[in-house]
Amino acid sequence: MWGIDLQSGGEIGLSRQIYLTLKNRILTGQMRQGEALPSTRELAKFLNVSRNTVCAAYDMLWTEGFIISKQGAPSRVADGLQLRPADIAQTGRKKQTSEPDIRWDFRTGQPDLSEFPWKLWHDMIRAAADKLSARQYAYGGPKGYEPLCEEIAGWLLRARGMEVDPKDVFITSGSTQALYLLVAILKNGRGAFALENPSHPGIRTMIADRNIPLLRLPVDSRGADITALAGKAVTAVYVTPSHQFPLGGVLPADRRAQLLRLASEQDFYIIEDDYDSEFRYSGMPVSPIYAMDSSRVVYVGTFSKTMFPALRIGFVALPEALQKKWRHSRKYLDVQNPVLEQAALAEFLRTRKMDKHIRRMRRIYGERRSALLEAVRAEFGSNCIPRGDASGLHAALQFPGMRFDARFISRCEHAGIRISAVSQYCDSEIEHRDTLLIGYGHLRPEQIAGGIKAFASVVSTG
Repeated sequence: MWGIDLQSGGEIGLSRQIYLTLKNRILTGQMRQGEALPSTRELAKFLNVSRNTVCAAYDMLWTEGFIISKQGAPSRVADGLQLRPADIAQTGRKKQTSEPDIRWDFRTGQPDLSEFPWKLWHDMIRAAADKLSARQYAYGGPKGYEPLCEEIAGWLLRARGMEVDPKDVFITSGSTQALYLLVAILKNGRGAFALENPSHPGIRTMIADRNIPLLRLPVDSRGADITALAGKAVTAVYVTPSHQFPLGGVLPADRRAQLLRLASEQDFYIIEDDYDSEFRYSGMPVSPIYAMDSSRVVYVGTFSKTMFPALRIGFVALPEALQKKWRHSRKYLDVQNPVLEQAALAEFLRTRKMDKHIRRMRRIYGERRSALLEAVRAEFGSNCIPRGDASGLHAALQFPGMRFDARFISRCEHAGIRISAVSQYCDSEIEHRDTLLIGYGHLRPEQIAGGIKAFASVVSTG
């Protein structure tokens, strides 16, 4: 009766099951407005439950306004409640299209989480929980856990050669939140927001959502072309100078100096996203622009690649002139990050366990990059040219004369290969059509070799 199928012994009580079923039938129009419900005695007898169980369900429906009830008359469905068609509600969800079975996932920006020292991290979480006082679990303000700010400053000095005052370090929920706040803070209505072309679509979306004019900086083998800023009204410039995303170039000192001079002369700020600079496989890490002159630079960092994405801890090194606006914006966004993970991360940095983990992962990722390039050489020889610096968790591979469009990417997916084209990160789909991005950080060498062989088969079939 009434489509009610009760499940005994489940986590949802019987009265609530009755309530949810009747509510759903009302919202989908299977029970029309004005329609009478059975009496509580009749329904209880049919469902073989107590009358009190049915009464509790009807009381919930009446309290929330789904039914109306008058003494001496049957309860009836209230007016104007149908929200959606019954056919969708009966299936519980819309039909889902089947997705290809991906065997070789070459997505970019994926760290190998199986190599993270989970036991050590769990120990540090427990130790942090024991150490934190009750007062530290209260609201802590928009700057972040101060011991973590101090440890980040120390880590940046030994790892990146950056001298950062801990008072300028602000903790964020990853780099995405940092960029979201910076776009809002730096918007001034007088100029465009400049960023590289190609670049990550996330920052483009944040800018577009605020209707800020966009100025694109062409990218070559040496990173962003700074001359494109000449004579332009600019409110901020977003760059990835240590490892340009996605092509991998390193912005040289002359362009960095030119960018800093323009920032000072034209009164704009540089947002420096140093998203995976820890993983460089030839020589020392590239020094950030911040190390040259910090007065006009906001340095953005994250632990999503060095640790794990779900940690959701990043940071900014913020010029003093922007700190008041930052505090205000963060306070009314989400106030602060959870303190427990911040305290554990501070200890991870203080004990140099982070440094050790990064050294180990740099070796592992370097071996995987070598395996990728070796597999590519074996399959394509001189027909494929690796681009950019030997760093990061992905490689940009150029295939002169080839064109990788959406149809080709779809063919790869149906062959079990997930791969991306650089053109999807560009202003126009005709740019960099011969270049692909291959993420390798999360893949074993044998997976990489098998995936490249399968990819070569797709290419050979035209």
